[in-house]
Amino acid sequence: MTPAYGAGTLLTIAALAVAVLLLLIIVLRMHAFVALVLVSLGTAVAAGVPLADVPAISIAAFGSTLGNVALLVGLGVMIGRILEVTGGAQVLADTLVSRFGEKRAPLALGVAALLFGMPIFFDAGLVVFLPIIFSVAKRFGGSVLMYALPAAGAFAAMHAIVPPHPGPVTAATEIDASIGLTLLVGVVVAVVAWIVGVYVVTTAWLGKVDVPIDDSVLTGGREADTANPPGFAHVLGILLLPVLLIAANTIFTTLRTNGSIAEDGVLVDALIFTGQTPVALLISLLVATYTLAVRRYSRGETEHLLNESLGPICAIILITGAGGMFGGVLRYSGIGEALSDSLADIGLPLIVSAFVIATTLRVAQGSATVALTTTAGLISAGVADADPSSLQLVALVLAIAAGATVLSHVNDSGFWLVGRFFGMDVRTTLRTWTVLETTLGVSIFVLALGIWAVG
Repeated sequence: MTPAYGAGTLLTIAALAVAVLLLLIIVLRMHAFVALVLVSLGTAVAAGVPLADVPAISIAAFGSTLGNVALLVGLGVMIGRILEVTGGAQVLADTLVSRFGEKRAPLALGVAALLFGMPIFFDAGLVVFLPIIFSVAKRFGGSVLMYALPAAGAFAAMHAIVPPHPGPVTAATEIDASIGLTLLVGVVVAVVAWIVGVYVVTTAWLGKVDVPIDDSVLTGGREADTANPPGFAHVLGILLLPVLLIAANTIFTTLRTNGSIAEDGVLVDALIFTGQTPVALLISLLVATYTLAVRRYSRGETEHLLNESLGPICAIILITGAGGMFGGVLRYSGIGEALSDSLADIGLPLIVSAFVIATTLRVAQGSATVALTTTAGLISAGVADADPSSLQLVALVLAIAAGATVLSHVNDSGFWLVGRFFGMDVRTTLRTWTVLETTLGVSIFVLALGIWAVG
C-alpha cells in the first residue's frame, strides 16, 4: 500500500496510537485483548487504510502472529504441565541448584537458557523453560523476575544475534557478512552482553521488582507428584529432544542450501521435517506423554491433564495475537517505509547509522525481524561503498541486531508473551522487560562498536 500521509503524520499517528493503548489498559483498565483490537482498527483507519480493507488486514496480521505462536505455546505448555505435575521440573531445578549453589540459581537458569537458545527460537525456548523457572522460583521465593529474566534474556540474546536464527542470518546475507564468522563472534558477544545487560541488571535491580510467583499457567493449581519423581536423565532427554531435532534441521537445511549435500534425499527430508519447531515439540510432547504421564495416570486422567493445560493460556495467545495485529497494522500503514526513506541518508557513521535506523524501526512497528531485514537492506549500498573488513561486517550485523532488540513495548507480540506468562501488568512489563531488552541491546551495540574499531 502507498502511504496515505507523509512520514511526520504517520509517526504522529503511531505515537498517539501507543499513547491511547496505554491509557485504555493502564488508566481505564480495559482488557488488553479488547484494547489492542480496538486501537489496531482505529490506527488503520487513521493512517488512511481503505475502510473495506481494514478488517482483512487486521485479521491477516492477527492470524500470522497466531500461526507462529499458538502451536508453539500450546504444545510447549502441555510439555510443561507434564513435567510440572510429574515432578520432573523439580528434579531439574534441584539438579541445577545443587551444581551451581543456591545463590547462583539465576545464573544457572541463564546459562542453561544460553545453551538451549542456540538452535531454538525465543518463544519456543521460553515456553519449554517455564516449568524449570517456576520450580526454582517456588523453592527460593521472592520475585519470580529474579529467575525468569535471566532465562528469558538469554533466549532473547541468542535469538537476536547468533545464527542459525533468522534475523542475524538475513542481515548477514544482505550485507555479505560471513555466516560462520557471525556465529563465532555472535556467541561470544551474546554471552558477554547477557552477563552485563541481563544478569547484572536483573540481580542488581530488575529482579527486585516484586512480582508474585504464579505458576497456574502450568499447573492449574495442581500439586506436583513428588513421591516418585522421574530421573534427571529422563527429564533432560525430553527437553533436549526438540533442541536436537531443531539443530538437525538447521544443519541439514544449511548444507542443502550451500550445495554440500544433494537437493533430494528421503532421510534428509525426514530430518528437516522433524526439525520444524512445531513438529519437534509435538514429538517431545508424545514422548513426555507416554513415558511420564501415562505411567502414572490413566489415559483418561492424562487427557484431562493436557486439556486443563490449555485453558490458562487462551488469554495469553489471544493477547499475543492482538499485539501482532497492532504491529501488523503499523507496518501495513507505511510507517516503516516512511521511516526508512527519511532515515536512509542521516549522515551518521555507518555502524551508528545501522543501530539508529534499526532502533527507530523497532520502536515504530514492533517487529525485530522487520527492523533487521529493512535496516540491512537500507545500509547495503553504503556497506559496499565503505568496503569494511570481514570483522567489521559482523560488527554491522551486531549493531543492526542491537537496534532491533531495544525498547520492546506494546506493539511487540513478545512483550505480551513475556508479561502474561509471568503475571505482569503492562506497567510492570514496561518497567522490567522493556528495560531489560534495552540494556541487552545497548550492551550488544557497545561490543559491536569495539569490534568495529579493532576490525
